Amino acid sequence: MPTHTPKLAAFPKAFMQALCKDGTMSVSEWIELASKLDIQGLEWYAGFLEMADESNWSRFRKQVEDHGKVIPMMCCSPDFTHPDAAFREQEIAKQKRWIEMTHAFGGSYCRVLSGQRRPELTIDEGVTYAVDSIQACLPFAADRGITLIIENHYKDDFWEYPEFAQKMDIFCQIVDRIDHPHFGVNYDPSNTYLAGEDPIELLRRVSHRVVTMHASDRYLIEGTLEDLRREEGGAVGYAKRLSHGEIGKGLNDYDAIFSELKRVGFGGWISIEDGVDGMDQLARSVEFLKQKIAQHWP
Repeated sequence: MPTHTPKLAAFPKAFMQALCKDGTMSVSEWIELASKLDIQGLEWYAGFLEMADESNWSRFRKQVEDHGKVIPMMCCSPDFTHPDAAFREQEIAKQKRWIEMTHAFGGSYCRVLSGQRRPELTIDEGVTYAVDSIQACLPFAADRGITLIIENHYKDDFWEYPEFAQKMDIFCQIVDRIDHPHFGVNYDPSNTYLAGEDPIELLRRVSHRVVTMHASDRYLIEGTLEDLRREEGGAVGYAKRLSHGEIGKGLNDYDAIFSELKRVGFGGWISIEDGVDGMDQLARSVEFLKQKIAQHWP
């Protein structure tokens, strides 16, 4: 099958608090920083503070495109596993708004998640709620040429509980139940470690459905992966034992990942979630991925 060479985008992982909570960085400042990287796109986040004002949308898009880049994908976090049907309807309405946002930015991919792993939820209930909610959004997305991408996620920065579909068996159940040309997987190898599982095993199970990817790397700050699994229950925020870091120097095997993606004909966007130690680190991660892409997609 013909394979396009994957393209690189960047996500402002290091600046989420500044862009989404305290406003100490403007979106325009992030665009200017990211535009200096040797990449083709910027992954957007629906929760940037300035996104609340719709008049900013065309301005940001123009600013990105003036730098010769595009906005291929929108990162957002619907919470479809709430037991209350009215709450789920509100989340579906939010997701449709994010799809409209993606379309306005000229993007092709909009993230979906399952939702939070609430303690009272059975697996069957959670899977059904997530599948039904995603399917309720699909015609709306398809009408706008947008593909919904479900990520094997760990936890939204601003959620209380981890992702309902964090474990690969549950994630694969959801993926297997949705057969639609405008639905696929956003694969994130690092998140698999947070589930205590093997990223290559997950990839082999879903590689034929992967349309986009998050590239990052993770390091254990202290203790073991087993310690991490024991304590990742209900704290707001992110796991303390595991840190984002420079790509190519952490736990992920990018040769194995790219070999499998190449095997199934992947040629989509790879968005970099990195730069927590500054833009120089992000630039080194870009270089590492460019070399690996050239090696696997010669």
